Amino acid sequence: MNSPIPLTQLPQQNIFKKGDVFVLFGELFGRGYANGLVNEARNAGMTILGITVGRREADGTLRPLNDEELAAGEANLGGKIINVPLMAGFDADSPAGTPTPTEMLGKLTLKTWTEDKLDWAHIDKCREVGVKRFTDSVAQVMTMLDGMIPDGSNVFFAHTMAGGIPKAKVFLAIANRIYKGRGERFQSSDVLLQSDLGKLILQNFDEVSANTFQHLIDGSAAIRQRIESQGGQVRYSAYGYHGTEVLIGDTYQWQTYSNYTQGYAKMRLERIAQGAWEKGVKATVYNCPEIRTNSSDIFVGVELPLFSLLRALKKENGGAWADAQWQACRELLSNPADLEAVMQRIADFYASDVMKGYSNFAAWPMANSPELAELMIGSSDDITAMHKERSALITDLLSALVIEATGPLMFRESSAPTGPVLWLNHDLIARLLNQMHA
Repeated sequence: MNSPIPLTQLPQQNIFKKGDVFVLFGELFGRGYANGLVNEARNAGMTILGITVGRREADGTLRPLNDEELAAGEANLGGKIINVPLMAGFDADSPAGTPTPTEMLGKLTLKTWTEDKLDWAHIDKCREVGVKRFTDSVAQVMTMLDGMIPDGSNVFFAHTMAGGIPKAKVFLAIANRIYKGRGERFQSSDVLLQSDLGKLILQNFDEVSANTFQHLIDGSAAIRQRIESQGGQVRYSAYGYHGTEVLIGDTYQWQTYSNYTQGYAKMRLERIAQGAWEKGVKATVYNCPEIRTNSSDIFVGVELPLFSLLRALKKENGGAWADAQWQACRELLSNPADLEAVMQRIADFYASDVMKGYSNFAAWPMANSPELAELMIGSSDDITAMHKERSALITDLLSALVIEATGPLMFRESSAPTGPVLWLNHDLIARLLNQMHA
């Protein structure tokens, strides 16, 4: 991928209707992109089916949801959940009677982790166990799904699995320094990736964020063949992140959050979509704009591009509704008049030599640096402090708007997708929002 491939036109088609089936391949948790897609499926009258990642007991045992958890999950989804645990990754897997990768990481210390070595032969065995557990469960889920998807329907498989950070105390401390540290608390992301700890984490990211998409596509082959043989359509979507074009000055330019360690897995996800596309499978990774979610809050500064959406709303023929979003953002600040100062801070952020150095698409994901941490985390902290309440931020409001727009964009584009990897940039997000609220 030499440059971003943006979706440039608002998609107009929608092949999905009442009687068609939407399958959420990933559990629906809190605030996040998936909510927008589920809302579209609901609005289209589709039958909504979901899965669960299951839950781990204190002893590491993976179990299905209990009755109470299942009822809550199905109420949240608005559909039936197939209660077979599809926990991705291999950090908590191992051959019987041997330590899991997470247990192996328990021996690492903050003083020695950069030099500590892991037993890769054993980790390979753990990975085999984890992948087999997952693919066996996928086969079980697909057999059950096959009986729930009627002949003559269209099917939309939405992949939403991401993450893969092992629950190891040593890594949580390191991650705080990489993603939140500046000055004396700064930690190089490059040092992490050169270590055995980092290499293990990258493998687990691959299994969770990328390879699960391949398992979904392969596992649903029989369903796909049945549906297509009857004239139905099958689509696959996945959520990517690979930077976004936002309004910098008067032009939309690609920018990115750094260091996005999961970026390597997101590029693998893109390659999986490209491989499927070449075989005639309509699978598309949508690289969505940065937002704040429950899982992204570890990445301090990832939310800064959201402020540029306010300017995009005005630029893309914004009217009274766009003005109302500016006003709503003002009211979240301790001093409403400070919004212009915030916007200037964002403009200065992107105009800086430091950020210009991170605009190299081919080098993505670039390592962090002390200068970047100082600028990005400092800007984030200062802007957050200007709010009335830390629990009600401008970036929360803007994140909800992005989710509101990405849902319809992905849903409609998947009816007749134009490629395996597409960027949803701020221009199209703003254009759709203004149209929806005209």
